[in-house]
Amino acid sequence: MVTFSANLGFLWDGLPLPIGIQMASKNGFSAVECHWPYETPANETKRALDKADLTMLSLNTRRGDDGEMGLAAIPGRTVEARLAIDEAIRYGAQVGAQAVHVMAGNAPPVPASFLNYLANLRYACRQAATFDMSILIEPLNLIDNPGYYLHSFNDALGVIEAVDCENMKLLFDVYHVEMIGRDPLTVLDEVFPVLGHVQFASVPGRNEPHLGSVDYQPIFDRLDELGWTQPLGAEYRPAGDIIDGLVWMQQYR
Repeated sequence: MVTFSANLGFLWDGLPLPIGIQMASKNGFSAVECHWPYETPANETKRALDKADLTMLSLNTRRGDDGEMGLAAIPGRTVEARLAIDEAIRYGAQVGAQAVHVMAGNAPPVPASFLNYLANLRYACRQAATFDMSILIEPLNLIDNPGYYLHSFNDALGVIEAVDCENMKLLFDVYHVEMIGRDPLTVLDEVFPVLGHVQFASVPGRNEPHLGSVDYQPIFDRLDELGWTQPLGAEYRPAGDIIDGLVWMQQYR
C-alpha cells in the first residue's frame, strides 16, 4: 500500500512543529518532513515524533539571506554553507531524520559554483555518513525559483556522479519535473538508481494532488513496480481546509 509523508513546511505550518506532527499522525500520514525546523528545539521535535510514532524523512539546510535559497553552490560562502550543513545534520541526527536536503542556492552558472557545490556536497556526505543519513539534492524549476543553481535533472545526475558518495541521493519532486517540462515517468526511470525521496503536488497550482493536470496514479504505480517502499512526500499548499483536502489520500491508496 502506498504511504505518505506530511511536509510540515506547507501542511499545518501555522502550528508549532510538535502539534503539526500530532496532526499528521491523526490524519493518516506515516511520516513527516520539514523545511527549516530549527526554531523548535530538537528534543521537543524528537519527543513529538516518538509520541506520534512517526519518522522524520528529511529537512533542509538553511536558506541563507533573503532570496538566496541555500548556500552550497555560492562562491565565497563555504564557511557559512558548511555551518548550515553541520547544523542540519546535527538536528537531523538528534531527531532521527533519514536525510538532509542541501540547498544549492542562487549561484551563477560558472565553474567556481560547480566546484564549490561539489566540495560542499562531499563534505556533507562525509558528515552525514557518521549518522547513517543521506544527503539529498533537488532540481527546482526556474519559474518559481529564478536563479536557482540546480534546475536540471540531467545536471543533478552529473553532480551525484561527480560527488561519488554512496549516501548522495536525488529528491524527485513531480511538481518540479512537470514545471521544468519533463515527463515524470521518463525521468523517474532515469533517476531511480539514485532516488532518495519523492514529493508531489498538483500542477500548476501546487495544491492537493487531485486538483491539477497530473494523473498521479500511473506515477505511484510505477514507483510500486520499481520497488519503492518509502512514504511519498505531500509537499503542497492546501487550497482550503487542510483536513477536508485530504480526500486524495484514500483515492491514491
